[in-house]
Amino acid sequence: MFGIIFALVLSRIEIFHQFILQLGGFEYVGAFFAGILFVSTFTVATGALILLVLIENLPLFPIAVAAGAGGVFGDLVIFYFVRDRLSDEIEDLYNRFGGKHLTHIIHTVYFRWTLPVVGAVIIASPLPDEIGVSLMGISKMKVNRFIVISFLLNTAGILVVLWLSQFIKP
Repeated sequence: MFGIIFALVLSRIEIFHQFILQLGGFEYVGAFFAGILFVSTFTVATGALILLVLIENLPLFPIAVAAGAGGVFGDLVIFYFVRDRLSDEIEDLYNRFGGKHLTHIIHTVYFRWTLPVVGAVIIASPLPDEIGVSLMGISKMKVNRFIVISFLLNTAGILVVLWLSQFIKP
């Protein structure tokens, strides 16, 4: 909610509006930057706003690909944070609430694929990616696989959002 209000306020400020229009001059670099913003709870609305301005003058698919690459960059920051730091921070809490029992459940055949699949669905949706990336980071997914999955899902999600936005224009 805060991100939407923040984007609305920013969109009414003339300097920010000019900044967004200037990003159009950077074309795909601006789309990459918007893709980075698109993956976070607090900046998703701002990233979407930038992308909506960019597709007024640029082709939809290349913008979605550039923004998808930016989304991968943003997701990697979250992925490394969760995998390398957050998992260490919550280890005590994890042990307190079941530890070995939870580990056994997570490593069962039926549950092992659930974390990455649910994470992928969240990344592909227009929802912010933090939870989906966290689920993939907790599942100890390999970085190469994560990059490919994140790129495909972010690009597809952004493409769908931008494509649907063409039907909603006033």
